[in-house]
Amino acid sequence: MPDQIPKARSSRRSRRQRETVDATEQKSPIHYGGYVNQLGYLSPLREDDIQRIHENSMAIISDHGLKVLSPSLRQHLKSQGCHVDEDSMIVRADTDFVMTHIASAPSQFTLTPRNSKRQITVGGNHVNFGMVSGPPNVSDKSRGRRSSQLSDFTDLIKLGQAQNNIQFYGNQTAATNDLAVHTRHLDSMLATLINSDKVTACMSVGRERVTDAMEMIAIARGITIEEMKSSPSAITNINVNSPRVLDTEMSDAALAMAEWGQATIVTPFTLMGAMAPVSLPAALSQQNAEALFVIAMIQSVSPGAPVVYGGFTSNVDMKTGSPAFGTPENALTNLASGQLCRHYGLPYRSSGCSASNVPDAQSAFETQMSLWAAVFGGANLIYHAAGWMEGGLVASYEKVMLDGDMIDSFAKMLTPIDFSPKELGFDAIGDVAPGGHFFGHDHTLERYKTAFFAPLMSDWQTFENWQANGELTAYDRAEEKWKSILDHFVPPALDPACADALHAFVATRKEAIGDRPL
Repeated sequence: MPDQIPKARSSRRSRRQRETVDATEQKSPIHYGGYVNQLGYLSPLREDDIQRIHENSMAIISDHGLKVLSPSLRQHLKSQGCHVDEDSMIVRADTDFVMTHIASAPSQFTLTPRNSKRQITVGGNHVNFGMVSGPPNVSDKSRGRRSSQLSDFTDLIKLGQAQNNIQFYGNQTAATNDLAVHTRHLDSMLATLINSDKVTACMSVGRERVTDAMEMIAIARGITIEEMKSSPSAITNINVNSPRVLDTEMSDAALAMAEWGQATIVTPFTLMGAMAPVSLPAALSQQNAEALFVIAMIQSVSPGAPVVYGGFTSNVDMKTGSPAFGTPENALTNLASGQLCRHYGLPYRSSGCSASNVPDAQSAFETQMSLWAAVFGGANLIYHAAGWMEGGLVASYEKVMLDGDMIDSFAKMLTPIDFSPKELGFDAIGDVAPGGHFFGHDHTLERYKTAFFAPLMSDWQTFENWQANGELTAYDRAEEKWKSILDHFVPPALDPACADALHAFVATRKEAIGDRPL
């Protein structure tokens, strides 16, 4: 405000006066949640481009339709006025069905984990970064690439918990290939709830796994599963089996989540040239048609249930068919998908991805390309922001650390600039003589200990010092960092009664499930 701006040097406060004022000024609370994008968005699509994609998407749904594998869901959609061909299992819907039902989806909602201080907001201009999710393999510098086990899953949960720039977990940080298929979801959720108090996702394979997850999260929160309906805690991600197939397990999981008032992300798996046409407008149209159809389906069963539009369109290497990420096409679709979500008033999920086989320069620039486009495309949930490698086949311990530094940079950019009098530095500028320096000034020293860049500065060395200290690369330092985190990790506090109840629930459910398929 004008009356706070010094009008002349004679009005400068003394050092003691400055210290008194600074000590009495209100301090910012600890920030556990996500970030707010006040910088705006990048928008590659013009308004008429969005309209073309919309019209093309509606035509895809009404003329081509989607194959819905669940018989009961087909019957429901038929009762809602959709055209159902039972022989082909193709369901077609008109524009009114889609637009009427997506209008009931909330544009913004909150998710509250067992630590309510870590509640996140999904929608609007809120940005939340998530851990790697889903790889069947893991790798680290010491042990190499290998099939993922429960111990790796748990390590990755701990690494995510230790970093305040990570707000949520996806369906699983990595596979638990050493566990029985029918009950591994119980062990995974138990490991998550014991070692983290952040927002987590549950497995999206069928109704029973979702219900087990709801029961366990409710136990950890100390509330009933019924109470959780009005206070959602969890997310799940379902994929459309592009092109245009919705399988029974995914649809059952989505409807169960909606029934319990939890959030479902609907993400078509549209890789251009493989599961979608190779041209960007066509691929965006297919992604949009698949996402909107499934979101409308969920809303037709549970109006008002929290849902998220997931964008995961990228291209493939046409020589090998392998997914490519962090490419210009991937970045453009991340940006364009955000425009589509804002057009429909839906929260948006995107991803930070890389197809590199090792945590090298390629992995860094591919992840940064995709993260830039996700953040400035308006993504509210950014999956795979830390640790994703090999196009989703590997979760890398070192890359979790390297990506964490990258997310720190985005977090700093998304933090509003403080223009208070103390930050304008009028007194400091006057205290330092022309031609002097600010290294030893209180204004610098007070901020150095808490400055965003201070932890990174300790790693900066001259070439000669770097050689003398063992020539450690970023890869080496990342290895040291994750090992140190795991060596010193302390699980977040959990009521012992809740922990006992979780273990008892898992034991009971394992006995009930036995060897039968879910």
